[in-house]
Amino acid sequence: MTLIEGIVAASFRTKDTVVHMLKHFAPLVPLALVTLLFGCAAHSPVSQPQDHPQVAAHSADLIKPSASSVFGEEPMATDEDLEAFSSSKPYQLPVLADSILERGMALIGTRYRFGGTSEKSGFDCSGFIGYLFREEAGMNLPRSTREMINVDAPKVARNKLKPGDLLFFSTNGRGRVSHAGIYLGDNQFIHSSSRRSGGVRIDNLQDRYWSKTFIEAKRALAMAPTMISRN
Repeated sequence: MTLIEGIVAASFRTKDTVVHMLKHFAPLVPLALVTLLFGCAAHSPVSQPQDHPQVAAHSADLIKPSASSVFGEEPMATDEDLEAFSSSKPYQLPVLADSILERGMALIGTRYRFGGTSEKSGFDCSGFIGYLFREEAGMNLPRSTREMINVDAPKVARNKLKPGDLLFFSTNGRGRVSHAGIYLGDNQFIHSSSRRSGGVRIDNLQDRYWSKTFIEAKRALAMAPTMISRN
């Protein structure tokens, strides 16, 4: 099965459509933005089944939590919403997703490092995501999962996931986001899990543990800049 699914190419819309979508997605604007210097999550994960690799607590554990995420209050984007949201940007989402995921696959086995943001030093979960989106899509995502889950991007239903979508999990048992990964397709996702489980790896979203801790997904690539600069 092909790893990267096709996504319908974005098309231009009229000024009225753009205005309509801006109003439609107004509720997605974060209630509060907090600048965090490190990491993924604010809490250590709860005990997990012995047959499942442990997910590490990440760098933002060291920082006092900001206001709770509003992910539970956001409306789910429809297919039309997702298309119109990015209609003014002359790029194709599948191209960006392919590039990000190809680079991510090449990094499988890269060690986990608390606060890590590079191939040389290793990655934590948000560091891994930020690195790929910055290098391959020219996007600077928030450094922590708490901020990342609140980006102004369409919220995607689980049965409408596409490659490149960001997945968010609550692995600490408290209902707050504490881990994140990138959807590959066919229920697979890639993430930097923990030192014990080998760092960057692929897991299945239908696995009991991940299915239970899954919170929501967002199509962050809809926010990609129109011009992508590469070194």
